[in-house]
Amino acid sequence: MTEVVSQVLGADESFHPRLGAMSGPSFAKEVARGDPTAITIASSDEELAQTVQQALSDPRFRLYTNADVTGVELGGSLKNVIAIAAGVCDGLGLGHNSVAALITRGLAEMTRLVVACGGQRETMAGLAGLGDLVLTCTGGLSRNRTVGVELGQGRPLAEIIAGMHGMVAEGVLTTSAAIGLARAYGVEMPITEKMHAVLHDGKSPREAIHELMTRSVKSETWL
Repeated sequence: MTEVVSQVLGADESFHPRLGAMSGPSFAKEVARGDPTAITIASSDEELAQTVQQALSDPRFRLYTNADVTGVELGGSLKNVIAIAAGVCDGLGLGHNSVAALITRGLAEMTRLVVACGGQRETMAGLAGLGDLVLTCTGGLSRNRTVGVELGQGRPLAEIIAGMHGMVAEGVLTTSAAIGLARAYGVEMPITEKMHAVLHDGKSPREAIHELMTRSVKSETWL
């Protein structure tokens, strides 16, 4: 979104916006009640990042700075797709092994796309990557995970969306955007591709999981 803002405001050559992006593991309800929370403020403008950090940090809300805006923004978006897949596992009645494997391999494909887009691998090991991914894949307040659970239980997507009463599960639309970005950069994202097929092409969630598990074997460290 910082790129979109820059493009829109760039028409006025006399105005140079100072932009940053905040992301990380943070359910709003828990922040509001004062649970200790840590997130990231990313900006190429170091002074801006430090200003936001100082202004918003307190004993219950801790901000870390990061210069990798691309990684932080993509991490905050792509984790929603993986969270839907994690919910599907729960909805199908699969155990902790399945969800742990999904989170780990989901992080791997998120990292591949982030690096291809110019982001930093290290960012995906931080709050806006692994931290936010774990929260969204496992937390009961996660709307994206909830959508996946209900898909796994056999409910159609249109019915699930209607029952959310205006709340948004960002991963439903992000899945299509992620597929487009991955194809543009030539990045393999098998979990995202299967979730796109489940969400938009009517593929059975159980079949999608089976196809992920029966892909050709390879090295874990291949990125």
